[in-house]
Amino acid sequence: MVSSNYLPPWFSVAPMMDWTDHHYRTLARLISKHAWLYTEMLAAETIVYQKGNLDRFLAYTPDQHPIVLQIGGSNLENLAKATELADAYGYDEINFNCGCPSPRVAGRGCFGARLMLDPKFVAEAVSVIAANTSVPVSVKCRIGVDDHDSYNELCDFVYKVSSQSPAKHFIVHSRKALLNGISPAENRSIPPLKYEYFYGLLRDFPDLKFTINGGIASIDEINSARKAGAHGVMVGRAAYSNPWQILGHVDTAIYGAPSSGITRRQVIEKYQAYGESVLLQYGFRPTVRDIVKPLLGFFHSEPGNGLWKRKADAAFQTCKSIKSFFDETLVAIPDSVLDSPVAVEPPSGRGDLFANIDSLLPPPYRTREEDAIFA
Repeated sequence: MVSSNYLPPWFSVAPMMDWTDHHYRTLARLISKHAWLYTEMLAAETIVYQKGNLDRFLAYTPDQHPIVLQIGGSNLENLAKATELADAYGYDEINFNCGCPSPRVAGRGCFGARLMLDPKFVAEAVSVIAANTSVPVSVKCRIGVDDHDSYNELCDFVYKVSSQSPAKHFIVHSRKALLNGISPAENRSIPPLKYEYFYGLLRDFPDLKFTINGGIASIDEINSARKAGAHGVMVGRAAYSNPWQILGHVDTAIYGAPSSGITRRQVIEKYQAYGESVLLQYGFRPTVRDIVKPLLGFFHSEPGNGLWKRKADAAFQTCKSIKSFFDETLVAIPDSVLDSPVAVEPPSGRGDLFANIDSLLPPPYRTREEDAIFA
C-alpha cells in the first residue's frame, strides 16, 4: 500500500482538478512533511500525446514525496503507455480515478465515476497500470453512481476489483455521484454522506485498506475517523481553503512528530523563492496569479484577511514578480499573525463524528454466490 520510505498515508490531500498543482503541493510540503500529496487527475491521453513535453505535467521537486499520481482513462492501451512514461518520474503510488463526476470526464470522457458501473474493466485497468509500474496502484471511487447506490453494489465493485486486480487500497468518497443534472461542486454537497457504507467496507473486507474521504474538515474529525478504524483520511477543500490550520497540525496531531515551529512569514519567504524560480517558466505561464493562488486561504479567519485579499486582487493587475506582490499585500497582515507558529491545539471540529457508527452499519455483504447458498 505504501512505500517503505515514508510514514503511512494516515492523512492525504485529495486530488483536485485545477487546485492540487505543483504550486499548491510546494506550499503544502512547506507546512507538512508527512501528509501524502496527490496530483491533479491526469488523463492517460494527455500523458501519451504530450510525450515530448512530459516535465510540464509530471515533474515535481524531490521534497514533494510522498506523492501519488492520479490517472484517469478508459483506454487500456493508453493507460499502459501513460503509466510506463510516468513511472520514470518515481511517484510513490499511482491512483486510478473512478470517482470524478465531472461531465467532461464521466460524460464525454466515459471515465471517472462512470467506471464504477463496470468493475470488470476497472480490474483490467488496474492490472494494466500495475504491469507498467513498480509502485502500488490504488483506486479512488464513490459509494455509488445514480441509482446504483446500494451497499451491496458498492461491495460488488470492491470485491470484483480487488479479487481480479492487484488493487488493495481504496479511497472512498462517502457520497454517490449523480452524473446528470448537477455540477461537480453540487456533487460534493447534494448527495448525502453515508459514512456507514465506508465502515461497512472496513468490516466486510478486513484484508483490504480503506481511506475515507468526503466532508471531513478538521483535525478532530480526522482523528475521530482513524479511531473508528479508517486506515487513512483524505481531506480536500478544507486543506486548500485553510492550509495553515489543517496542514499545520498534521505532523504533530496525526503523526506524533515534534512541532517544526515554522511561522507563516518563513513559509512565505521560502515560497517566494520558489515562485520567482518558476515564474513564466513556460512562456506566458505560470503567472503571478497562478503561483499565488494556493496562498489565498493562508490567512483564513485571521485579522487582516479581508484587506489582504482586496490588496491581492489589485496586485494581480500590476505586479510582475512574486516579491513585489508580497511587498504590496503583506502590509495587511499583522506581524503577530506572520510570526506566530501554528497553535499547539488544533481548532476543534464537530466532535466524535463516528462515535455511533456501529449502530448505522448496513447488513454484512454477501457475494452473489453466497446469496445462492443461503437462499
